Amino acid sequence: MFNFDFYNPTRILFGKDRLEEIDKYVPVAATVLITYGGGSAKRSGLIGKVREILGSRKVIEFGGIEPNPRYETLMKAVEIVRSENIDFILAVGGGSVIDGTKFITLASFYNGDARDLLKYGFMPIPFDVVGKVVPFGTVLTLPATGSEMNSGAVVSYEHGKFPVMSELAFPVFSILDPVITFTLPEIQVANGIVDAFVHTTEQYITYPVDGRVQDRMAEGLLQTLIEIGETTISAPENYNARANHVWSATLALNGIIGTGVPQDWATHMIGHELTALFGIDHGQTLAIVLPALLEVRREQKRDKILQYAERVWHIESGNDNEKVDLAIRKTREFFESLGIKTHLSQYGVGAEKIPVIIEQLKAHGLTALSETQDITLDVSQKILEKAM
Repeated sequence: MFNFDFYNPTRILFGKDRLEEIDKYVPVAATVLITYGGGSAKRSGLIGKVREILGSRKVIEFGGIEPNPRYETLMKAVEIVRSENIDFILAVGGGSVIDGTKFITLASFYNGDARDLLKYGFMPIPFDVVGKVVPFGTVLTLPATGSEMNSGAVVSYEHGKFPVMSELAFPVFSILDPVITFTLPEIQVANGIVDAFVHTTEQYITYPVDGRVQDRMAEGLLQTLIEIGETTISAPENYNARANHVWSATLALNGIIGTGVPQDWATHMIGHELTALFGIDHGQTLAIVLPALLEVRREQKRDKILQYAERVWHIESGNDNEKVDLAIRKTREFFESLGIKTHLSQYGVGAEKIPVIIEQLKAHGLTALSETQDITLDVSQKILEKAM
């Protein structure tokens, strides 16, 4: 196991009827900016409930944060923070709203061109670059990204999606009430299951370093998502299934299973380009890329794919190659059982688009991906060809 630091200061308020506790954790005299997305949180009455709980605090709303939050939109909120002297931000939404809010908090007191904050990638932005930030909390409406308990975000700018990481961007608190998620559309629930699943595999299906605790935690998350995946879609008000979905998604990317082990974010990086170029949902891009990547990288990942086959899918018969084949097939079938298509061609993207995707990877410096930085552009092309 590698050396590691682990830090996570976010308070989780999990379960039914926790919304009232906003009043406890938002400063009484704060001027509050509520951020949200396309309007469902408003139409459902959730924003109204939040405003009521905030009581006499001055409240300003900022809606319209996109599913892949755009830099230009977020900078409009930054201007509100500055002009209205916002003391606290409350993000009401899913991963995109929370990601966007993280960028708003980081950019609001940044003295230079805020686009500078997009250049660090997976390297944490140094403290002295950002300085002061606006504290924020979250009310989660869509379980998927884990953004409610981590310090990372993804921001869209021009034709790219850019990771933004900073320890100053942890939420102060996050309210995780599974009941709030009951009215989500089926496709969003399915995408959320896939996102949490792939977050887990990218910290697990790499190479062995004897991280036994991390491995078994990852395996437990994967087994849980497999067990409740179809149920949480078909029976959206099944509280126990949805509660396990919500908590699995949070644990998949709150840092705990990735400590001390190698990580491979190639599926996400390639998937981001598919979203940017073709507008395919983030979860759908992951379902397209992961099975293809496992097939192309089966030799480099053989030991961990076999462990995944035996411990997660309980595949015990056959030789090693047959176990690997079956594990990859079961992964694809699981995504498809959720109603997610797993081939690029099913989204109207033909093989003639592969050079365009490769050029985008090159333009964004994504030329040495994986846990061992050996997914070159040539290997990415093979993965995309396999994903057709």
